[in-house]
Amino acid sequence: MTSSSPPASGTGESLPARAGHVDPDELRGLLRGVIDPELGSDIVELGMVRDITSDVEGRVVVTIALTTAGCPLRAQIQRDIRTRIGGAAGVTHVAIEWTEMTDEQKTSAMAKARFNVSQRAEDTAIGATTKVILVASGKGGVGKSSVTVNLATAMAARGLTVGILDADVWGFSVPRMLGVEGRLAGVEREGRKLMVPHEKAVGPGTLRVTSMGFLVEDEATALMWRGLMLNRGVQHFLQDVVWGDDLDYLLVDMPPGTGDVQMGVAKLIPRAEVLVVTTPALAAQKVAERAVSMARKSYLRVAGVVENMSAFTCDHGQSYALFGSGGGQALAEAAGAPLLAQIPLEPDVVSGGDTGVPAALGDSAAAEAFRALAQVVVTEAVPPVAMAGCTARMLDAAVAALDALDDADDAPAEPSVEVPSPS
Repeated sequence: MTSSSPPASGTGESLPARAGHVDPDELRGLLRGVIDPELGSDIVELGMVRDITSDVEGRVVVTIALTTAGCPLRAQIQRDIRTRIGGAAGVTHVAIEWTEMTDEQKTSAMAKARFNVSQRAEDTAIGATTKVILVASGKGGVGKSSVTVNLATAMAARGLTVGILDADVWGFSVPRMLGVEGRLAGVEREGRKLMVPHEKAVGPGTLRVTSMGFLVEDEATALMWRGLMLNRGVQHFLQDVVWGDDLDYLLVDMPPGTGDVQMGVAKLIPRAEVLVVTTPALAAQKVAERAVSMARKSYLRVAGVVENMSAFTCDHGQSYALFGSGGGQALAEAAGAPLLAQIPLEPDVVSGGDTGVPAALGDSAAAEAFRALAQVVVTEAVPPVAMAGCTARMLDAAVAALDALDDADDAPAEPSVEVPSPS
């Protein structure tokens, strides 16, 4: 079939040198997590991924066919492709070649999208433009829930609408950490009974929270559930909760380890990204590598690493590495992902979790670290999908600037180009 597409344009991004064998099947699996926000299906299923090639030095070229050369969401798709496969084993450089679908191919892609909608109104209640971050750890006791709550709070304080799903069904702790209590309300829509998450205003933003803690008699109640029941409980939180179409982010506080819930969530939300939490101890880092391994095997992108409980600084200014040092950086290097934050060990974090006032709302060093983490997540690691308020001129300018930046990557002597924010 001969395509009437315009000449392809290449886009590339250099990555940390760690060349090795690149598995094209793994890359194709990772690209299933790239969703076309307009059509609501992944770019592999829609037939947009035409080719994936790599060389012995780890340079990967992905050929993408757009429904139209002037697709306004091209910049979003481009960024998602890079971030999804940039951290794959052996990849040192990512280049994207663009082409355009023929009329017949467009018709086929649209038919697939419509068929998917007809077969499943929504696999989950999570909107196509909501960014999902799974906060995971290899073991318990590393402060994963604390990081989830404080990160979500810091993001909401920036004016975002952020959901928190407490998927640690056995060890739920989010309600107390946020100072939220009471049963979840229910509504009926189109014959379905749905749960309404609790809402909490944080500055100009909003938190929406769902937890098993809102469904039991009290927080001391023991849930003696096995794998199938655990999976079903989390599935209800993803499918039967009114999260809202305006949700910018959903942070999922995962249970520790690599068990049934992790596999179930990865299947339900294949576009999710993973934030791995560890402590500075090298022993904890080695256990956390299992969470990274599970993310890879589930074709989920590891967006970054957070080292919690870093050095404690006393009133005299002396720092003490009470839980060791180097674990976060070692995990980041092993995962091929950035170390996004090192959260200091402070009493304010513990007391904030006990009183329902997250430390991120305070003025301590830990609060600053959580706010900095929110900044890097929103602007670099997992930026939101910005669709509202974008004009065609701004979108065209953003795409042109991205292409110019890619050309600069391929020719280091050229000055870099700053990408305007489409707002």
